[in-house]
Formats: sequence, structure tokens, C-alpha cells
Amino acid sequence: MNKIRKQYFPFMRAGIQSVIAYRMNFIGFVIGGLVYCFVMYYLWNAVFLSSGSDTFMGFSMTDMVVYLFLSNATGEITFSSVSTDIGEEIRDGSISMRLIKPVNTDMSYFATEIGGSIIRFVVFALPVTIGIEIYRYCMLGRIMFEPVNFLLYLLSALLAYIISFRVNLCFGFVAFYVKNLWGIGILKNSIVNFLSGSLIPLAFMPEWMKTILEYMPFSSMNYTPVMIYMGKYGTTELFVRLAVQAVWALLVYGLSKLIWFGAVKKLCVQGG
Repeated sequence: MNKIRKQYFPFMRAGIQSVIAYRMNFIGFVIGGLVYCFVMYYLWNAVFLSSGSDTFMGFSMTDMVVYLFLSNATGEITFSSVSTDIGEEIRDGSISMRLIKPVNTDMSYFATEIGGSIIRFVVFALPVTIGIEIYRYCMLGRIMFEPVNFLLYLLSALLAYIISFRVNLCFGFVAFYVKNLWGIGILKNSIVNFLSGSLIPLAFMPEWMKTILEYMPFSSMNYTPVMIYMGKYGTTELFVRLAVQAVWALLVYGLSKLIWFGAVKKLCVQGG
């Protein structure tokens, strides 16, 4: 354990330092995310007003506000840029330096991103969560915070991060074949944002589509943790959703290892 800590802690520290060093970039992401949430708030407020009902597809307006802000916060802490990092390192040739280091390549990426996620959780996600609870108290007149749901949310968010990282790692390995991920990266992000429930809650989808999407890895990357925090799952469904996350975490881990063994043989450094 001590050996692992010595090997990978410097990568984690580098991830933390990267966020601190490029803090204006980080602040821009945070502000952009908050602006997006407020824009979506006014959009959904209009939807609720036009529906003439206090609830829409099982969500109240208070639920919708919580979902919007918590989904954005969850997206921040489960965010993975590993595919972009791999693409850039292949493009400029620095991937060769990473490959000759006496460490596991994907674990070095993982440790680096964990550092950034820790900062995003402390600086952004935690304050947003506190703000959500203050909002719910003001709107409903009682404390809605459930410590058990919060702990289960953290567990689910951890599984969500592992899935997100491994999915993006698999996508990053595509760079070994196509050399440039910029264009298809934008397409990938758009598809994942939709299928993960980041844009529209999956509960709003047709029942047959919702059922399919809930068993795909993408819903495990955002929708599941948020719904757990909000207490939208019964006990049985809660454990089913966590089990689905755990299974996908193992599956995408195996898939990333399989793709890696084939991709590394295709390495062709363009720079360096």
C-alpha cells in the first residue's frame, strides 16, 4: 500500500495543482454551469406554469430545481477529461514519456483526475449541496436532508466517477487509431449528456426508453446518484440501481483493459 501511495500520490498532487494553476478556467466552468442551471430553471418554470399543475411527470418545481443543480454538481465531480488528455499526449508525442514510467498507465491518469475531482467536490459540489438544502428548507418549511441518502449518494457518485473515467478512457484509446478526437469528442459528449440524464431527467422519457436507458452505463454516470440523493428510489430499486452501477464499473474496467492491449500496439507518435 505504501508503495502504491508513493507511486501515484504525485499524480494526484499534480491533478490538484493543475486545477489551482488554471483556476480561471475552473472558475469559468463553475460560472458557466451555474448560468446553465438558472437558464434551465426559467425554462422548466415556464413548463410547470403552462402545465397548470404543481407536478410534472412526478416532479414538483422544487424537485426540478434540486435535480438541475445537483445534476450539474454531480457532473462536475464525475467529470473526466482523460480522453482529451490522451489525445493531446498522442498528438504532441508526450505519451511516450508516460509509457516508459514504471507505473500503470491508466492508474496514473486515474490518480491525476482524482486530484481534480477532490477540488471540484470541496469548492463546488459541497457548497451547491448546502445551497440545495437551504432552498428546500425555505420552500418546504422543514429540513429535507437525509444523511443516509447523502452517504448512498457519495457511494453512487464514486461508482459514477469510475464508470465515467473508464468510458472516457476507452474513448481516449481511440486516439491510437484516429490520432485526433476533437470532432468525435464533441459528438460523444452530446450523446453522453443526453443519455445520462444531464439534460433531461430520464423519468421524463417514454417508459420503454426510460427502462432501457436505466440499464445502460450512461444513466449510472449522473441520473442514478441524483435520484438516490432525492430519495426517488424505494429500497429494492435503490439496491438494484447500485448493483447496476457496480456491474457496469467492472464491465467498463475490463473493456478498457481489452482495448488498451490492442491500442498500444497501434501507437504512432506524431509529435515529439
